[in-house]
Amino acid sequence: MIRNIIFDWSGTLVDDLPAVWEATNYVLTQARRPEMTLEKFRAEFCLPFTIFYDRHVPHVALPQLETWYHTRFKQIQDSVRELPHAREFLEFCRTRRLRAFLLSSVRRDHFAAQSASTGFGRYLEKAYCEVRDKRKIIHEILQEHHLKPGETMFVGDMEHDIETARHGGIHSCAVLTGYNTVEQLRAAKPDLIVEHLGELRQILEQNNLHRGQPPPSFDSGFGDARRRVPTATVGALVFNTANEVLMIRTHKWSDLWGIPGGKIKWGEPSVEALRREIKEETNLDVTGVRFVLAQDCIQSKEFYREAHFILLNYTCRSVGVPRVTLNEEAREFRWVTPARALRLPLNKSTRTLLAAVREKRKNRPQKKG
Repeated sequence: MIRNIIFDWSGTLVDDLPAVWEATNYVLTQARRPEMTLEKFRAEFCLPFTIFYDRHVPHVALPQLETWYHTRFKQIQDSVRELPHAREFLEFCRTRRLRAFLLSSVRRDHFAAQSASTGFGRYLEKAYCEVRDKRKIIHEILQEHHLKPGETMFVGDMEHDIETARHGGIHSCAVLTGYNTVEQLRAAKPDLIVEHLGELRQILEQNNLHRGQPPPSFDSGFGDARRRVPTATVGALVFNTANEVLMIRTHKWSDLWGIPGGKIKWGEPSVEALRREIKEETNLDVTGVRFVLAQDCIQSKEFYREAHFILLNYTCRSVGVPRVTLNEEAREFRWVTPARALRLPLNKSTRTLLAAVREKRKNRPQKKG
């Protein structure tokens, strides 16, 4: 049973990635190095962060790098926000009497400002800040607070957090809300990978505070037997008036580009589910819904966890002037031509859908003049 949770801060409880990325690019420009795209930064950044500096700016002394970084970060740290589901999870810990601690490389003054603005500090029994190598003090934390390793979980967004949990002999949970990609986290072999803290809360609740795994879909079958069944989903290529398609990028699909969509609810017609999911994920209303194809998606390595989906794929058009507002599931969006979409790093099912739509349009009978 899990009785104690040690949290990372950045990318786990708060979203400071945009600010850290901008401050790091400021450091790079001051050091006469090229700036990084967000994708490159996420792929390159690691802890302890001195490894990152040694790799990219070895010619500059660490005190100078730190001065540049913190000068810029202080100017933009008002942009740091609490992550979706973080507050609810901390409330869950308090309600269920789970002891909560912080172990992070964040500077004390930055943590003080951010914990004051979010109010998260009051949920934490003790915060360990400015820790460059978390592995060096994990045993000290366990001993100081009399935490049993088998009852303790470290929740973080980076490989170093998983390595720290393994070093301390405690459970590890990786969240997809921060710095490292699915591939990086999967390679680190955590005990559990979740999309966000809301999913971790669901797992702990359903398993009576035991670690467990993300719940599969079940069919009651006959008697007491329970059989795992696929999850039916809907998704669509959404076209605008310029015949561009909407592409969105999410953590849970390995940061690959894809289409909006989601699960069909019990008793819900598939087209209604499609309209609902697109509205929830993008705030778009759509019309002209047309079915294209069904796809099997079985244990895809692109998805962050083990799953079996039946994908019902459609095309549709946005209503009016498309003003996209993404919910917490997606990172970014683009309107691109179908040809340009095929040049993006797409998940496999989206590439298949684009090819099918292109083939149908090519074979459509031409109107005679």
